[in-house]
This record gives sequence, C-alpha cells and structure tokens, in this order.
Amino acid sequence: MPRSFFSRDTCSVAQALLGCKLVRVLDGARLSGIIVETEAYIGEEDLACHARAGRTPRTEVMYGIAGYSYVYFTYGMHWLLNVITEGEGFPAAVLIRALEPKEGLDVMRERRGFQAGNLLCSGPARLTQALGIAAEENALDLCSKSSGLWIEGGPAIPDDLVFRGPRVGLGRTPEPWHSIPWRYLIQGSPFVSKIPSQAKKIDASHHLTRG
Repeated sequence: MPRSFFSRDTCSVAQALLGCKLVRVLDGARLSGIIVETEAYIGEEDLACHARAGRTPRTEVMYGIAGYSYVYFTYGMHWLLNVITEGEGFPAAVLIRALEPKEGLDVMRERRGFQAGNLLCSGPARLTQALGIAAEENALDLCSKSSGLWIEGGPAIPDDLVFRGPRVGLGRTPEPWHSIPWRYLIQGSPFVSKIPSQAKKIDASHHLTRG
C-alpha cells in the first residue's frame, strides 16, 4: 500500500485496513492473512495510547513516518504489531488485532503449536507468534517489500459489513477512552478475536471522526 494510505485520519485507516493483506516473509516462506480486526490509538490525549507518556525511546517510532511498524512487548510475554498513521510528529497507530490466515498455514501451525485455522491469528499476540513478528520487526517500512513485512491492498469491505465497538483489554483506562468505539471488525468473520458487546454498525453517511 502507498504511504498516502496510512497518512490519514487514524480511524479511517483502521477501517480501510479491513480486507487488506498482511504479508510476512519468514525463512523464505510467504505467510499472509486478511486483516479482519483493528483498533485505533490516537495521540497523547488518548489515555489508552502509549503516547500518553509523551515522546520516549519506546514511543519514538509513533512520532515518525506513517506506514512504519510499531512492535512492542506486553504482559511480559507477547509482541503486538501496529502501523503508524497520520503526519510525522503526531503519535497515532492502528493495532492489527486479527487475521484470516491465507498463506503459509503449515508454518503458522508449527509456530503456534495449534491446528484450528480460525484461532491461528485471532488475536494480536497470536498473529505475531504465527508470523514470527518480534522486536526485530519494530520500525520497519510496511510500504516496502524489502522489509520482509508489508501490507497489500484488498477489496474494500462494504460499510454494512463493518462493525465497531470499544477497544479490548484497557483495564482501568478512564472514560471516554475506555468505551470509545475505535475498534473495527468484519461482521460475521470467525477469525476475529472477540465480538464486542457494544458493537455498532458503521453508518455509511457518517464520516469516521475522532469520537
């Protein structure tokens, strides 16, 4: 995908990524999956976003160029993959939460030690384990195949098949950030991590804005 795709409002990118393909080349094998679930994290004022702490060695990549990866370690055991959005100097990113596996399923199963296809990549930690994404994949250009990790375009998902709801796993994050509907998923996909209890159908006439 061109950099201009990512250099937009983060919520718009989070929705537009649904249906795109995440591709990883690992030890010569091509692994890929269709993105079926995302979450938007926007700016220092978003108390669920890492940028709430300001510019630090960990968040520096978030202030960089759109289309680059932000990979971080969480809960002492999991790596999560994000893609940077908007303009340089403004910290925002989209978390890739779930994929529908398409290529390299045998490799993914071996890496995950798991057979069920719908659970191979149904969560941000599961997909990074399946695709072998870790610290070395932080700050890669996802607009370039030379990175070994990139995003390809796919058919646009109709608005009536897109649902949104609150983001997942935010603990005691205060409102409105805990419940703001910045999580996007493809309705009916068996590959999403979890169906939001407060899912809302996207109104095709409503421009996706912050809040």
